[in-house]
Amino acid sequence: MRILGNSYRHWTGRHLLDPAVDGEEAVTALNQAPYAVVSHGTEADPIFNYANCTALQLFEMTWADFTALPSRLSAEPLVQEERDRLLLRVSTQGYIDDYSGVRISSTGKRFLIRNATVWNLLDEMGQPYGQAALLREWQKI
Repeated sequence: MRILGNSYRHWTGRHLLDPAVDGEEAVTALNQAPYAVVSHGTEADPIFNYANCTALQLFEMTWADFTALPSRLSAEPLVQEERDRLLLRVSTQGYIDDYSGVRISSTGKRFLIRNATVWNLLDEMGQPYGQAALLREWQKI
């Protein structure tokens, strides 16, 4: 949670959660938030390593299944090229807050994400730790 929140604030200047909430309360608050938050690591083929409850519901997956999923598989094959361009843009700029695109749940349901924020994660030493996304607007299609 600390890396997600600190990195979000580093790039955007905004707080992911109310700054008065910390420790276990912050973990619970993010997990129960009405918006989706996901992240993946820095592997050659990055694997999701976090999803809050809203994200798990949106993608129709369990924690175990989601955290074993390469993040590229959250997009249909035809839109993976678009996803790759997005991630390159995030890598060079640090974050974007205007991403829109189609994603797919584990049961094949498609949904359109609008105005998502995607940012680079940095560890306590400022080293790359992965990327995360905050999804506030989506619509089933």
